[in-house]
Amino acid sequence: MDMTRNFFNLYSHDFVRVAVGVPVCRIADPVFNAAQTIELAKQAQAQGAALVAFPELGLSAYTCDDLFQQRALLDACEQALAEIVKASAQLSPALIVGLPLRVGHQLYNCAVVVANGGIQGVVPKSYLPNYGEFYEARQFSTGDFAVTDHVELLGYTVPFGSALLFEVSNMPLFKFHVEICEDVWVPIPPSSFAALAGATVLVNLSASNVVVGKAGYRHQLVSQQSARCLAAYLYTSSGSGESSTDMAWDGQALVYENGELLAESARFADTSSLIFADVDLERLSRERMRTTTFGQSVQRHAGEVGAFRAVRFPLALPFDQELPLKRCVERFPYVPADSRRRDERCNEVYSIQVQALVQRLRSSNIQKVVIGISGGLDSTHALLVCARVMDQLKLPRTNILAYTMPGFATSERTLNQARALMALVGCSAAEIDIRPSCLQMLKDLNHPYAEGQNQFDITFENVQAGERTNHLFRLANHHGGIVIGTGDLSELALGWCTYGVGDHMSHYNVNASVPKTLISHLVRWVAESGVIGRNDAQVLLDILDTEISPELVPGTADGQPEQKTESTIGPYELQDFNLYYVLRFGFAPSKVAFLSLHAWKDREQGRWPDGSHVARNQYGLAAIKKNLGIFLDRFFRTAQFKRTCVPNSPKVGTGGSLSPRGDWRAPSDASSTVWMQQLQSIPTLESDV
Repeated sequence: MDMTRNFFNLYSHDFVRVAVGVPVCRIADPVFNAAQTIELAKQAQAQGAALVAFPELGLSAYTCDDLFQQRALLDACEQALAEIVKASAQLSPALIVGLPLRVGHQLYNCAVVVANGGIQGVVPKSYLPNYGEFYEARQFSTGDFAVTDHVELLGYTVPFGSALLFEVSNMPLFKFHVEICEDVWVPIPPSSFAALAGATVLVNLSASNVVVGKAGYRHQLVSQQSARCLAAYLYTSSGSGESSTDMAWDGQALVYENGELLAESARFADTSSLIFADVDLERLSRERMRTTTFGQSVQRHAGEVGAFRAVRFPLALPFDQELPLKRCVERFPYVPADSRRRDERCNEVYSIQVQALVQRLRSSNIQKVVIGISGGLDSTHALLVCARVMDQLKLPRTNILAYTMPGFATSERTLNQARALMALVGCSAAEIDIRPSCLQMLKDLNHPYAEGQNQFDITFENVQAGERTNHLFRLANHHGGIVIGTGDLSELALGWCTYGVGDHMSHYNVNASVPKTLISHLVRWVAESGVIGRNDAQVLLDILDTEISPELVPGTADGQPEQKTESTIGPYELQDFNLYYVLRFGFAPSKVAFLSLHAWKDREQGRWPDGSHVARNQYGLAAIKKNLGIFLDRFFRTAQFKRTCVPNSPKVGTGGSLSPRGDWRAPSDASSTVWMQQLQSIPTLESDV
C-alpha cells in the first residue's frame, strides 16, 4: 500500500473502479448523444470511477447505414466529440466513446480515448462483419490496413491504430486496451495480444443487436476472454434508441474479471444506464505472475507484443478520500454463499477426497484403514470419507478400524459423540483408554503430574497426542492397514498440530487441503444429503455444535472444555479468510485487512451462507488487525517446519494447499518481520481505542 494514500480508499490497494454506460441514443443526432454521454460521465465521476466505456458508434448511433457517407453527420460527430473533450477537462475518469472518423480518404469505425481535456488516442475497428444482418464493409475500412499511425483530430495529433496500450501513469497496474465489437468474436482477438503486452483491463465498444440466445453467448465470450487473458473485460452494447427497422437492441453491459462476473446491466431498459465494478488489478497481476505459461506466451508472440505503442497519461483520481469497495467480497472464500453452488462444491470436494483415498488403497493393495475418532469435526469428516471409500471399493465398512481414545481431558460429550458416530457409520469401533500409558510416560519423564501435581504444560498435552498417534500406527501394523490423517488446512497454516508423533502425522491425510470453514459445511452437507446411507444425522449436527477444542487439558467441573482453540489462534472464519488471500494471491497484510474489513465489518451487509446455523459475526478493524497478526507470525515464522514433512494428501481447490510437494515451498526458518512491519501500516481507529 502507498503510505501517502488513504487506507480506506480502494485505489490505495490497487483496485480500479470502472464503469460501462449505455445511454439512450437518437439516430444521427450527435448533439443529443454527446449530452447523454457527458451526463453519464459525470455520474461515473461522482462514484469515483477511473474509466467509463460507451457503445460502438455511440455519438452517431450504430444504425445509420448509408447516412455514414453524409458529411453533415460526420462533421456533427466531430463537433460532438469536441464537446466531450471540453467536458473531460472537468472530469477525472478517462472516457472511451465511439464515432465514425475520416482519416485520409477512408472512413473508420473508431473508439476515441478522452481524458484530461484532450484526446489520448484513436483505435479503429479491426474486423468488419459483412454477414447476416451486418454490412459494415459497405461504409468502413478496416483499421489493420491504415497507412498512418497518427491522425489530426480537433487540433490534436494523436496516436492511431489497433495496437495502442493506454497506461495510467499514476496507477502502474492500470493499463487498458480497446477493441470494437466483432474484434472479440474472431478466433484470436486483438485484446489477446494486448493482454500479453501488459493490458490488465480490456474494453469492447459494441453495438450488438439482440436475438434469442445471444445474451448468454456474450456472457460466455466475455467470461472466457477475460479468463484466458487473466484480465478484466468491459463490454458495452447499444440500447434504447437504435433503429428497429430490422433489428432489436437490449443494451447489455458486462464486466468480468478473470472469468468472474462483477457487474451486469438490466437489459431492454428505456433509460440510460451505468454499471460499476471494482477491478482488482493486483490480483490479475499476481495471477499472471504465478501462471508462468502466460509469460511463455508473451515470449512466443514477441512480434505481436512488440507492435504495441504505449500512450501514457495520469488521471486525477480521489486518492486522498475514503472510497470503500462496491465489490462483493465473500466472507467465506472457500464456501460459496449460494446454496446450489455450495452443494456442488461440497459434492466435488468430497468426491476428490474419496477418489484420492481409493487410488491410494488400490495402488498399495491395502483394504483396511485405521483412524482415530475424537468426536470432533475433522475426524468426523475423515471418517465419512472413509465410509464412502469402502462403499466404492465394495468392501465392508467394518474394514474401517476406528478407535476413540479418551485421555485426561476427554469430555463425556465428545466421547459419546465418537461412539454414536462410529455406530452410525457401521465401522469396526473400539475404545482405548490412553491414560494408563500416558501416565507411565509421564512417570518416565519425571513429570510433576505423575506425582499428583496439576501441571498441564505442553509436555502433558503432547504426551496424549503422541500416544494416540503411536497407538494408531502400531494398530495399522498389526491389522495390515494405513493410518488416515484428520488434520485440516487451517491447522497446517497456523501450525496447530503436534509435530511428528502426533496429529501432524499419518500414512495419508484426506483433509490436509480442506480449510476448517469448509469442513463444517461438508459435514452438514453429508448430514442433510444422506450420502452415507442413513437418515439419522443428529450426531453429525451435534458434532457441528461442539466447541472446537483439542481436549488435552482437563476442563471445568461442569464439563466445559478448558481449552478453546479459537481463543488462542483466533476465529477460524477470519483466519481462513487471511489464509486464502495470503496463500492464493500473496497480498500484503494491509490489503488483506482492507478486504477483511469490507467483508466482516457489518453483518447486515453482503451475502451469508443460508441457514440459521451460520453465526453472523462481525469484526472491527482492531480485531481484524489483531487476528491477522496472529496468522502472519504463525504462518511465516513458526509453522513452516511442520509443513515441510506432511504426509501425502489430495489437493482439492484452487485456493491452494500447503504440501511442500505442491503449492507451497518455503524455508522452515524464515522470519515474519516484513509482514509484521507491513501490518503496522493498518491504522487504529479512534472507535477501537
